Amino acid sequence: MAAGPAASDPRSAAATTVTREAERLIALSHAVHGDAELAFEEHRSSARLIEVLDAAGLTVEAGVAGLDTAFVATAGSGPLTVAICAEYDALPGIGHACGHNVIAAAAVGAGLALAPLADELGLTVKVIGTPAEEGGGGKILMLDAGVFDGVHAAMMVHPAPDESLTLPCLAVEHLSVSYRGREAHASGYPELGINAADALTVAQVGIGLLRQHLEPTHRVHGIVTHGGDAPNIVPGNTRGSWYVRASTLAELEELSPRVHACFEAGALATGCEVEIMLASPRYSEFLPDALLLAAYEREAIAVGRVFGERDATGQLLGTQSGQLSGSTDMANVSLALPTIHPMLGIEADGAVNHQPGFTAAAVNASADRAVLDGSVAMARTAIAVALDPDARARLLANATTNAAG
Repeated sequence: MAAGPAASDPRSAAATTVTREAERLIALSHAVHGDAELAFEEHRSSARLIEVLDAAGLTVEAGVAGLDTAFVATAGSGPLTVAICAEYDALPGIGHACGHNVIAAAAVGAGLALAPLADELGLTVKVIGTPAEEGGGGKILMLDAGVFDGVHAAMMVHPAPDESLTLPCLAVEHLSVSYRGREAHASGYPELGINAADALTVAQVGIGLLRQHLEPTHRVHGIVTHGGDAPNIVPGNTRGSWYVRASTLAELEELSPRVHACFEAGALATGCEVEIMLASPRYSEFLPDALLLAAYEREAIAVGRVFGERDATGQLLGTQSGQLSGSTDMANVSLALPTIHPMLGIEADGAVNHQPGFTAAAVNASADRAVLDGSVAMARTAIAVALDPDARARLLANATTNAAG
């Protein structure tokens, strides 16, 4: 089926819709920011997005993949299916310091802009609400459940200190580590205790020594989530949360046993029992799609976004975004189908993602502008590939049943 005319200028029509809905979209961003719900608990945030999409006439299926806060909102029935991914989980303690409120509102805005154009463009548009990006791997669970089956292209935008086409992305393993020792009176009968806090200390020392022998792109970092109950009780239970990162899943497979050995050493040295569990599915490296990325760059520039000088990977040179190296479950989507994850620069007064200053910046005027620009840029990107016969043919030809990476 060939794309129809849709409108004399579908790009202008999309921008007009976003302009008309600007107040609603900015209010949505601010409401999600104000609630700051954590992974898999984003009930009010998810409901807010669903309410706006449903009111605009999209067909919404809530609770997909067995996840209470996941949803798919659909418009159109064309053969080319484009997914716009929304994230809306916050970080513990510092709220929306990664700006997921901007991501959520921009995804809704792109969906609203594309919905009335979808059929005439030969598109099926899906706004996919994905919980637990900050830990939990909502998108990976949704991939496994088939939510992305039949999707030909996926995209989202993410706020950052600077504009960039891609996020340097590391594969990551989220670990939950617990030690079981034996309690005793720390002064009266310490010899009867088995100190689980000592076990975690030994593991941390081991990891610290291991770091000097790791590749520059490898990361191991974590926190103690429970260190004991009282100073006069030998700790019988301790717990920690740790991330292990590497450039690729293959490298992570090699690094992971070395880190696990450090945790096991803590148990061996103290006589404790240790349990090492994956807290979520592993996040992969990111493989951005060159065709989609080129289309997004053209359309974002047309909207007024400004990209500086970049290196061969698309990263801005000499900026904070160029130094940013994170992880995302959107990376697993990129291994399954053509996917992009551009970064929208906002004014953050020197703050970077996961700092309290970035939380404040996520609802300032530049963040509000990013919501609207991101909405239009993604909508225009979908329009661009829908109207480009070569791009459309390539995406349709690559269609497969997706599985998590």
